[in-house]
Amino acid sequence: MAAARSPVRSHDPAGPLRRAGRKVGRALHLPFTGTAKGIRKATHAHGAGESGLGKLIELHAVNGAGDVMITVALASTVFFSVPTDEARGRVALYLAVTMAPFTLLAPVIGPLLDRIPHGRRAAMAGAMLTRAVLAIMMSGAVATGGLELYPAALGVLVASKAYGVVRSAVVPRLLPPNFSLVKANSRVTLAGLLATGIAAPIGAGLQMIGPGWPLYGACALFLLGTFWALRMPHKVDSAKGERRAHLLTHGEKKPSLRTVGPSVLHGLEANAAQRMLSGFLIFFLAFLLREHPLPGQSAAVSLGIVGVAAGAGNACGTAVGSLLRDRGHGPEVIIATMISVVCGTAVLAAIFFGGLMVAVLGAVAGLTQALSKLSLDALIQRDVPEQVRTSAFARSETALQMAWVVGGGIGIALPLNGTLGMSVAAAILGLGAFLSVRGLLSAARRPTPKGGRPKTKAA
Repeated sequence: MAAARSPVRSHDPAGPLRRAGRKVGRALHLPFTGTAKGIRKATHAHGAGESGLGKLIELHAVNGAGDVMITVALASTVFFSVPTDEARGRVALYLAVTMAPFTLLAPVIGPLLDRIPHGRRAAMAGAMLTRAVLAIMMSGAVATGGLELYPAALGVLVASKAYGVVRSAVVPRLLPPNFSLVKANSRVTLAGLLATGIAAPIGAGLQMIGPGWPLYGACALFLLGTFWALRMPHKVDSAKGERRAHLLTHGEKKPSLRTVGPSVLHGLEANAAQRMLSGFLIFFLAFLLREHPLPGQSAAVSLGIVGVAAGAGNACGTAVGSLLRDRGHGPEVIIATMISVVCGTAVLAAIFFGGLMVAVLGAVAGLTQALSKLSLDALIQRDVPEQVRTSAFARSETALQMAWVVGGGIGIALPLNGTLGMSVAAAILGLGAFLSVRGLLSAARRPTPKGGRPKTKAA
C-alpha cells in the first residue's frame, strides 16, 4: 500500500507549494519570534525569570507604551491643534480638571492600596483595564477636544499613578537572590523608557491615520497589560508581616518614614524638588518652545529635541545607577551631589539662557532625577524596617507624584520668559538643596549604630 501511495505523493502539485509556504511563514515569523525570545532572555536574566521580576519588567514596558500613546493623542488635541493662546487655555483647563482633583486624590491612593495588600495583582490589572476603557471613551472626543475629554483624562491619570504606587510596593516581593532593590528598579525603569521610546513614534504614525488611532493602540496595550498583571506570581499578593507606614506620624504603634532616621526624609525632600522641576519643565517649556522655538527648528522639533535630551539623560542615569553598585558611593552622597549639580545647571541656564542650555538642563535633569530616585529607593531599603517597607514605597511615590503636580501648576501659570522660567527652576532646586543637602551629608558621615542595619551601597 505504501508503494501504491508513493507515486501519488510524488506527483501532488500541492506538496511543493505547502513546503514553500511553510518556509516563507518561518522566514516571516523568525524576526518576531527571535526578537521576542531576545527580549524575554534580557528581562529574565540573573534570576529575574524565576523570581517573577521579569514579568513585572515586561508589564511595566506595556504600561509605559500605553501611557505614551495616550499622551500623543492628548498632546495633539489639547496642544498642537490650536493657536498658542487657545492651547494655553486648554492646558490650563486640563490642569484644573485633572491635576487639581488629583492633588486631592493622591494622598488617598496610598492608604487605599494599603487596605488591599492581598489584591495587588487585581489592583494593577484594574488600573490597566480602567485605562483601556477610558482610552476607547476618549477616542470619540479627542477629535473635537470637548469637555468630556477631561474627566476621562483625569481617570487615566489617577489609574496610571495608582499603578505606579502598586508597582513600587510590589518590587521588593520579586527580588531575585543577591539582587538589590535599586538594581531591580533600574531594570524596570529602563524597560519603561525603552518601551516609551519605541511607542512614541508609533503613536505619532497612528495619529497621522486619525486622532483616535493612538487611543485604539493604547487600549490594545492596556488589555494585554490587564492579562499580564493577573498572571503575576501569587507572592505579589502576600502581605505577611507587613504594616502600614505613615509619612509624618510618630510613635511605636504607627511607624513612619520620619522615625527611621533623617536620611529617608532628606532624600525624599531632594527628590520632591527634582520631581517638581520635572513637572515645571514639561509645561513651561512646552509653551515657551512653541512660541519661541529653537533657532532654525519648528516648535514640534524643538520640543522633540528637549524631550529626547531629557529621556536620554534619564536612561543614562538609570544605567549609571547600576554601575555605581560596586564603587562604595553612599546613597546620601549621590542624592546630595545630584541635586547640587542640577541646581547649578539651572542657574547657568538662567544666566546664559538659550536653546543649547535648555537642552542641557533637560538632559541633566533627567540624569540626576533618575540617580536620585534610585538612591532614595536604596535608603528606604536600608533604613525602613521590612514589615513597613512596601507601604513606605507607596507613600513616598504618592508624595513625589504630588510634587510633580505642583511643579506643573507653576509651569503653566508662569509668564513665557525664558530667563524668568529658568530662575524659578533654580529657585525650586535651591530650596530643595537647602532643606536636604546638609542633612544628607551629615547622615552620610554618621557611623552605623551598634546593632543597627549595616549601610548598603547605592545600588
